[in-house]
Amino acid sequence: MRIGSRSFGVPPTPPNSAEDDLSVLRLIRSRRVGPATFHRLLAEHGSASEALRALPQIAAAAGISDYQPCPEGVAEAELAAGRRARAQLIRCDSPLYPPALKEIDGAPPVLWLRGDPAWMTRDPVAVIGARNASSLGLRMARGMAAGLGEAGHCVVAGLARGIDTAAHNAALPTGTVAVLAGGVDVIYPAENAVLAAQIAEKGALISEQPPGTEPAARHFPPRNRIVSGLSRAVVVIEAAHRSGTLITAKNALDQGREVMAVPGHPMDARAAGCNMLIRDGALLVRGAGDVAEALAAGRDRPARPEAATPSLPPAPPQPAARLPDSGGPVHLEARILSRLGPSPTEENDLIRDLGVPAATASAAILSLELQGRLNRLAGGRLALS
Repeated sequence: MRIGSRSFGVPPTPPNSAEDDLSVLRLIRSRRVGPATFHRLLAEHGSASEALRALPQIAAAAGISDYQPCPEGVAEAELAAGRRARAQLIRCDSPLYPPALKEIDGAPPVLWLRGDPAWMTRDPVAVIGARNASSLGLRMARGMAAGLGEAGHCVVAGLARGIDTAAHNAALPTGTVAVLAGGVDVIYPAENAVLAAQIAEKGALISEQPPGTEPAARHFPPRNRIVSGLSRAVVVIEAAHRSGTLITAKNALDQGREVMAVPGHPMDARAAGCNMLIRDGALLVRGAGDVAEALAAGRDRPARPEAATPSLPPAPPQPAARLPDSGGPVHLEARILSRLGPSPTEENDLIRDLGVPAATASAAILSLELQGRLNRLAGGRLALS
């Protein structure tokens, strides 16, 4: 099961690749600046240092008078913590940053890494599934990961209990990448500390969080988007009907990745998610051979025109006198909020509906985001906070 993906706000490479780590860290760690806002600010201002200078003025225009970007000392402390953890900072403008991850909406501006960054680009495939996996599920995970490794794929997972742990262990001889929800030096669950040390030696541990960060519930969904974003395909082995594993599968579809699933017995709740994915079009796989065969066929098969999201034709130019009056920034912000709800709305559709210049609408949207009144979601979508 695969759909096309389209990136709306992530420039291929920040314009100033010589910019220092401190400015980049200060920008992404500033209050109310997430990955999507980071890339938008970088595109609008040309560099992290210029975006930092502009942030207080942007916040003031949004009605926040006391806004201050992340202090230098905080970013310096993060760099020092990274050195103590023997971790490497990889910015999104670095040649070491994985190209596949750079393509996704809201790509992590920075990654902390322990190990060899080359593993992130060695034909990675994610193998994920239930934490409370059955013995058959664990056996399948071990066989799947070992077989994929022998076929030349690096196995990616989230170092969770169950399927993830089994996949990492089986892929140690051939290389594996673990994406952590907390800091790259904070291992969760704690019983995987030895496994994590082995992965750091024979593969890579990565995280977008500052070193020393204890994992919290809010960190796991962003972690999942990195697991799928790194990978050519996501293989699901046992997943409940409502689970974090299915969130990763949904991320993979949004990112244009292939989703594959191992079927299970209809009476087993741990197989409900996999069976649902297969029902909805995911590729049924029985082992590593099926996965490798499907990936090889996909590489050789030319892209179908309908698989890609079509580009929208440019709107015809209109004379300035005919553009609707936005009624000023406050009125425009009220119009934006009136068109949003808890369910995501396409940003491009919203801007067209407002009938004002895209730059004017984007400035108002950024103002509302800094005020914490709306959230920018992956895929160029917006929702009320």
